[in-house]
Amino acid sequence: MTVFTEIASGLEFPEGPIALADGSVLVVELLGHRLSRVLTDGAIETVAEIPGGPNGAAVGPDGAVYVCNNGGWLQFVEVDGVRMMGPPDWSAYIGGRIQRVDPDRGTVTDLYTDCDGRPLRSPNDLVMDGHGGFWFTDTGIRDPSTRTADITGIYYAHTDGSAIREVVFPTDAPNGIGLSPDGSTLYWTESWRGRILRRTVTGPGELAPASPFDPTTVVHTLPGLGAFDSLAIDGDGFVCAATLIDGGITVLSPDGSSVEHLPTGDFATTNICFGGEDLRTAYVTLGRSGTVVTTQWPRPGLRLAHQ
Repeated sequence: MTVFTEIASGLEFPEGPIALADGSVLVVELLGHRLSRVLTDGAIETVAEIPGGPNGAAVGPDGAVYVCNNGGWLQFVEVDGVRMMGPPDWSAYIGGRIQRVDPDRGTVTDLYTDCDGRPLRSPNDLVMDGHGGFWFTDTGIRDPSTRTADITGIYYAHTDGSAIREVVFPTDAPNGIGLSPDGSTLYWTESWRGRILRRTVTGPGELAPASPFDPTTVVHTLPGLGAFDSLAIDGDGFVCAATLIDGGITVLSPDGSSVEHLPTGDFATTNICFGGEDLRTAYVTLGRSGTVVTTQWPRPGLRLAHQ
């Protein structure tokens, strides 16, 4: 059984972990509206206040932190003592956006708020490709009160703010996103369908065409009641997807033939990243308990672009 060790607590729904070279870890606090740093002694310091709903995060080529901001529509309600996703809080919603955070000054700059005139709804997660750009997901907004849900897509954008375009459409609540070790395959999760999908990368911001009926684009679907959050890829190409409800990390071999579930005990397991000198330390964010935990990974993690 995988053993997880708590290294930080008291966070307000942590997400988007980034392991730094000094042993500290950056996390966004989705409900705390900030980017925080977890120090090696477990102390937590605020890097930047981020209004709205900071979600995924990644370090860019300039050393800045790039953040997906869902706009702050997401709220949680207590049901039988369990905190669950509630209806959108439109009074708090500032619109979806991609932001650049200067980690030294704590300044936050909007980089993108729309694509081709269509507002971004709820950007969720991103991955740098090492070519001056990044892929990101827009999960969209589900509103039970009006029985509506957005149809959204996957985007590619330049870190300098010069260009953004939609590459995949339609998708159903895309969430986590990552690249294979050689950069040739783009993976993403669809939250509520509980699926992991993939497409072949042919160039920066370019994917090979795929039919919506091509079964090879779906690598895995969760059995029973479950949903996916964000993901990371390890050094051997295994897809490591944070899993909701049946809280844990679902580990999928590159070809989808091998599946392992590592339970964390938190039904709101939100994300994972790799760090340490040998990249064998996995950092996992747990939303319900507001903690960051670690475990030793059986394989080296994947060193991300600009990590």
